Amino acid sequence: MAWSPPATFSLFLLLLGQPPPSRPQSLGTTKLRLVGPESKPEEGRLEVLHQGQWGTVCDDSFALQEATVACRQLGFEAALTWAHSAKYGQGEGPIWLDNVRCVGTESSLDQCGSNGWGVSDCSHSEDVGVICHPRRHRGYLSETVSNALGPQGRRLEEVRLKPILASAKQHSPVTEGAVEVKYEGHWRQVCDQGWTMNNSRVVCGMLGFPSEVPVDSHYYRKVWDLKMRDPKSRLKSLTNKNSFWIHQVTCLGTEPHMANCQVQVAPVRGKLQPACPGGMHAVVSCVAGPRFRPPKTKPQRKGSQAEELRVRLRSGAQVGEGRVEVLVNRQWGTVCDHRWNLISASVVCRQLGFGSAREALFGARLGQGLGPIHLSEVRCRGYERTLSDCPALEGSQNGCQHENDAAVRCNVPNMGFQNQVRLAGGRIPEEGLLEVQVEVNGVPRWGSVCSENWGLTEAMVACRQLGLGFAIHAHKETWYWSGMLRAQEVVMSGVRCSGTELALQQCQRHGPVHCSHGGGRFLAGVSCMDSAPDLVMNAQLVQETAYLEDRPLSQLYCAHEENCLSKSADHMDWPYGYRRLLRFSTQIYNLGRTDFRPKTGRESWVWHQCHRHYHSIEVFTHYDLLTLNGSKVAEGHKASFCLEDTNCPTGLQRRYACANFGEQGVTVGCWDTYRHDIDCQWVDITDVGPGNYIFQVIVNPHYEVAESDFSNNMIQCRCKYDGHRVWLHNCHTGNSYPANAELSLEQEQRLRNNLI
Repeated sequence: MAWSPPATFSLFLLLLGQPPPSRPQSLGTTKLRLVGPESKPEEGRLEVLHQGQWGTVCDDSFALQEATVACRQLGFEAALTWAHSAKYGQGEGPIWLDNVRCVGTESSLDQCGSNGWGVSDCSHSEDVGVICHPRRHRGYLSETVSNALGPQGRRLEEVRLKPILASAKQHSPVTEGAVEVKYEGHWRQVCDQGWTMNNSRVVCGMLGFPSEVPVDSHYYRKVWDLKMRDPKSRLKSLTNKNSFWIHQVTCLGTEPHMANCQVQVAPVRGKLQPACPGGMHAVVSCVAGPRFRPPKTKPQRKGSQAEELRVRLRSGAQVGEGRVEVLVNRQWGTVCDHRWNLISASVVCRQLGFGSAREALFGARLGQGLGPIHLSEVRCRGYERTLSDCPALEGSQNGCQHENDAAVRCNVPNMGFQNQVRLAGGRIPEEGLLEVQVEVNGVPRWGSVCSENWGLTEAMVACRQLGLGFAIHAHKETWYWSGMLRAQEVVMSGVRCSGTELALQQCQRHGPVHCSHGGGRFLAGVSCMDSAPDLVMNAQLVQETAYLEDRPLSQLYCAHEENCLSKSADHMDWPYGYRRLLRFSTQIYNLGRTDFRPKTGRESWVWHQCHRHYHSIEVFTHYDLLTLNGSKVAEGHKASFCLEDTNCPTGLQRRYACANFGEQGVTVGCWDTYRHDIDCQWVDITDVGPGNYIFQVIVNPHYEVAESDFSNNMIQCRCKYDGHRVWLHNCHTGNSYPANAELSLEQEQRLRNNLI
């Protein structure tokens, strides 16, 4: 957004180093990539993946139209030119394509004419390179682990730890055990010969853990030898089979997946030689991030916690995913997706206490951010402790916009919470009566949830636990959905969540179950969705447009009818006198991934004769003037709202308009503007004395409509009023400053609910 000025930022020194190959992309049926020494992401030697092996393309007959098809398939808008005679170095392996002939409209290179796969009279001195326009195509959204894998990536599928010690078996999540790799559909153990801590780091990252620690190999060797001496041990017979072993793994420690490492499944001589002679299985011990440790675990050092606050994820539907935001000069801003890849994304994930990244997302895939773009062309090597340790450019240097905001999906530990909740009776899998598993007298039991105090925050936790994203409705009556016969008893009541919990079982709730209405038709249910809107206000516009007006009572009848004046107005001698109003304009943007729509349908909207339009939401915005200690001295509000697209960016069509009983809402990317000169766009400060105050605006204050991020719904300004004039300054979105400069969660909740 152009209206938030970028913060000043000291340029990181670019370190010389070998960049990773450009990401492969698979818009067509064939995967392509650009590689070359010191190449930019948009240029390099063109390579093609065929039959599980990367190979090159010969420059014979290759021209601009062929380069255009390749660039589009790679996710760029167009090709600038191409390069012949191995300008980006000679490749290795087969020369897969020769005499490629494209019309220019094909969606992938394998749709063009050629001599056929592997039919070529070229040498690698004729490997072709391409230079694409750096602007990415809208269809180019992410780099996933599966896209980044080499030929063996289709065979090395998963990793798990098999706990050996009794204490490790009881631990949740499992952090220590023998490494097992799923190879071509079968689980195998890994030989410990040549096993390194770099290997352990990659395994822990895949399992959602940020770091690893050494294990007591001597103790595990004793346990292994004991089993090998047992003639009845099944393990002893299995170890003699090569199909039981992965022979050797060699990782650098920066890989997001073991399939990126050098993996030797069997010895060079095949089955004639045992795969793990005299060895045992590799054992790994991982360290869980703070959110995934048992409650009794000692907290981290204060320094590392403060460091974590310098990066955060926003607007993600699941734990461990979201738009990447960094803190620079006391202001949160985003990261541009230029050069964004899995290695840099993994540094962010580990910094936040998750594992390595399973997906690096581009093009504001998880919603656009707000304010400055702090970083661009981040080039992490993989072992950095924080993102700020990686070389990068200042975000404003290469024309990045918020449509280029980078995001990430991290590997998170399997806590088993998803198996402790389910939906029943819904018409679709994303909705239904909520059933949870809790321990009753030490025995796990399924049952329902009492709907007293059940709200959108609790429903959000439930949907996230179910793996279904955001809650769009928190149902308090579910008589139209039938649950499981064995789960009709209410086993959870008084549920109250802060919104950050991983599971409903972590929320506050009654000790003994107490449901005053007894459950029945009043049981909790949810409707979930994988995307949501996100309303954000233009703080700068509020600051720039604020002024005072003494408005005659004769012009305030409609506003008085809508309760837009202070209580003292009720006792005035209408229509004589005036009210002093602090007026301002607001722009409310929808930066989410779904249109913002009223919770109720048209049949529930209320016609307001005085203003002659339908109100679709009862309370949509609070305008408050607070003392510096948080006490409210004046208030205003939009008692109800006419939602529409006032403006949209170029190329985006307006979809919602209030006129003629039209559909109401705010389209993704558009904004609803409320000018300073319309009714109720004010705070009545007639009864307020001169002084310094906090001016606060909260949109969607009662969480009536689901959003992907409620933390940016509030703006606050410092306000100076001398009895004649008013000044607003330092206006900012509620989450644009670091946590230690913000209100505590409890204080913020009190302010949002206007409770002091």
